[in-house]
Amino acid sequence: MEKNNQHTFYVLECGDGSYYAGYTNDLARRVDVHNKGKGAKYTRAHLPVTCIFQENFETKQQALKAEYAFKQLKKIDKIKYMKSKTKGEDQ
Repeated sequence: MEKNNQHTFYVLECGDGSYYAGYTNDLARRVDVHNKGKGAKYTRAHLPVTCIFQENFETKQQALKAEYAFKQLKKIDKIKYMKSKTKGEDQ
């Protein structure tokens, strides 16, 4: 069995416009789990969810650190963070 070395911090936008941040090593599977109502307790009550941001890291520890830091921000700062990280990508 091949080990997945991708560590992803992700942000979901919930049906009510709120955000949910999490960690996974398989983003497509994780978003599917959330939308089936079998993910986090928070997302079960705020379906449907859409992935609006992802950031990949070399280690699980780095991804979890990014997730924690993101969760400490106010919503306006979360939006600024996501915009600042996507500016350098293909547009």
